Amino acid sequence: MTPAKTVKTLLTRLHTTYPEARYELNWKTPYELLVATVLAAQCTDERVNRVTATLFQKYSGGPQALADAEPAELEEDLRPTGFYKQKTKAVQALSRALLADFGGEVPRTVEQLTTLPGVARKTANVVLNTAFNLPSGIIVDTHVVRVSQRLGLTKKKKPEDIEQELMKLVPKEEWTFLGPATVLHGRYTCTARKPKCDACPLADFCPKLGVEEASPG
Repeated sequence: MTPAKTVKTLLTRLHTTYPEARYELNWKTPYELLVATVLAAQCTDERVNRVTATLFQKYSGGPQALADAEPAELEEDLRPTGFYKQKTKAVQALSRALLADFGGEVPRTVEQLTTLPGVARKTANVVLNTAFNLPSGIIVDTHVVRVSQRLGLTKKKKPEDIEQELMKLVPKEEWTFLGPATVLHGRYTCTARKPKCDACPLADFCPKLGVEEASPG
């Protein structure tokens, strides 16, 4: 099956399996999603959601509130997410930059978002795809990397390179769906270890590249 045919079948199956696919971080405003995405680095979405449930109530004033927070106190608030000292600095730096450069409003382009400290292309795509439904690109996290490689859609290693290949293969109107749906598929079915190939809706056309190496026995 050619990559183009694979993508067509992939999209059909993902729409059937994950019709309401959404990124699993909880948020009420684009700013909250931006902060949550930064906190999700090397941390599970489930844990981030537990932290932000109280964090966003405590600092309900948006970027100004977090920018003005006492660093030591904010570190304790963010401690459960890991790397809390770095994340405190990152959240406060991006909040200050957001206030200084964009009047506290989350911008709506990748180019503007990636000027903020700690915000790379993947984070920008999460915010733009999820909060604004803008097809700025395709969210490529570790799950999307793994699924794309196993399906034979790419041989690239870097997320940025994989995103560029996927953007050429996938219709633009599907970009905001493909990312979250593939994340869910990678998180719950096409897992890094012991993928559930027997229960996978993509099994009949997936070449399973690298699966044997990933899950011996």
